[in-house]
Amino acid sequence: MTQPDQPPTPPNDRVESSDSTPTASAPSTPPKRRVQIGQSYVVPKPNPSVTATSTPDRPGPDSGSARRPRRDRDEDDGPARRSLSQIDRDLDQAMAESVRNLAPPSFGNKPLKKLWDEELEAEFAETMGDFDFGDLEDQGGTRRESKPPGSKLAGPRKGRMIAVRGENVFIDLGGKSEGVVPLTQFLELNRPIPAKGEEVEVLVERFDPSEGVVRLNLRGAVVEANWDNLQVGTPVEARVTKVNKGGLDVDVDGIRGFLPISQIELGRVEDASVYLNQRLKCLVTEANPRLKNLVVSRRALLEREREELREKTWAELAEGQVRQGKVRTVRDFGAFVDLGGVDGLLHVSDMSWVRNKDARAVVSVGQELTVKVLKIDRENRKVSLGLKQLTVSPWDDLAQRLAPGDIVKVKVTKIMDFGAFAEIEPAVEGLIHISELANRRVNRVSDVLKEGDELEVKILSIDPAERKIALSLRQALEVKARAQAEQDQAEDQADDQPDDDPPPAKPKPTVPLKGGLARHGDDAASLGLNL
Repeated sequence: MTQPDQPPTPPNDRVESSDSTPTASAPSTPPKRRVQIGQSYVVPKPNPSVTATSTPDRPGPDSGSARRPRRDRDEDDGPARRSLSQIDRDLDQAMAESVRNLAPPSFGNKPLKKLWDEELEAEFAETMGDFDFGDLEDQGGTRRESKPPGSKLAGPRKGRMIAVRGENVFIDLGGKSEGVVPLTQFLELNRPIPAKGEEVEVLVERFDPSEGVVRLNLRGAVVEANWDNLQVGTPVEARVTKVNKGGLDVDVDGIRGFLPISQIELGRVEDASVYLNQRLKCLVTEANPRLKNLVVSRRALLEREREELREKTWAELAEGQVRQGKVRTVRDFGAFVDLGGVDGLLHVSDMSWVRNKDARAVVSVGQELTVKVLKIDRENRKVSLGLKQLTVSPWDDLAQRLAPGDIVKVKVTKIMDFGAFAEIEPAVEGLIHISELANRRVNRVSDVLKEGDELEVKILSIDPAERKIALSLRQALEVKARAQAEQDQAEDQADDQPDDDPPPAKPKPTVPLKGGLARHGDDAASLGLNL
């Protein structure tokens, strides 16, 4: 029989030796031992059949009686004293019987962790009776629901086309998982039906337990919305029903939603009423079926489409290309043109061959332009564009119209410390150096010229390659002065020439003179006139 573990017995309860003679201080009953059962201690009751030899009480100090003499061990006046080993065996037997008599606690069929004290359970039910556990879901975010089979595939994935059956396209998602995409989505997005084995990018909608397949949607395709498939990132079509201060109220397949005004366009929207009764493609940004709360964003969809287009455009861009673009913003120094997800800078100096101070005088926001790619910095993602490079430069045939030594009329456009720039013809300018302003020393250009002055200058040199023309006001004045002097000299010589030939005689009249005293028929002789 296996004996239970016993704690050590206190020293005062043990007999030091089996040969020693008991004294008057020995206990009259066997020592009690404690046995540990679970978390409690049980003190076994002594067996009535096992008794210890009692010793007479010690007489008190004032009793006055003499001590009884010690009796010898051989005297047969009572039961013999037991040894230490006999006492231990008796105690072990008593404890074993006590343990067998203990009835184990009965908890019924309930597990231990489900046991409640009836009073505690009643108190808990009374305290938490009015508490709404649904509020905990709102504080923690979205509701935590058990995920159906196939939910581990949620999100964008890539698969390979297997076959077209009826109105569905079957896609192999790998891992013995198949999904179906409605054939109409390829038609709506103007995408060709992929060939067998071709890779297709899809979005997982949900698992269909009745068919045993995963419902898929093409990336960018609009799905028929309901609270079961409305997830963050799902593309939907929203109809604008009302305009309020913060945005737009929309209807998504019978579900009321909200489109914030900051999520309508990529830029700022001043008047949201222009979107009333329009249908807009948006992405779901928040969906709470319990609270019936749906928030969508059109800007998120535009940014996603722009990001996809940006990577495609960067792969196609090359210097020297001619591309179509749309002006997004205009600044004093130039305009930013959208080339398809990539913004390029059209500097004001590259807008036209004519000098412009403000880019707004040439282009405007929303204007469609045909531009040329001048420079690409792929590391910093910068693109430089040109507009004037697509037109004929006036410098190309300038040599046919102008030549050094010509005197031309110009208009001063800009004053600098070293000289003045003058426009010869549209988009063609030359420089009048400060040393070519006058025959005297000029300290400041503004002392001689100012912007807007029109004057004649002499062309000194033309460099079509560098697009530079040197002009001179001083030499033009000298040429003009020499021409004037030559003209004055010619006039003076004409005035000093003598009159050698007499003036020509006047012709005689061929008709008779009228007036005087002569009558009709009288001649001059009869009148006494000597002609």
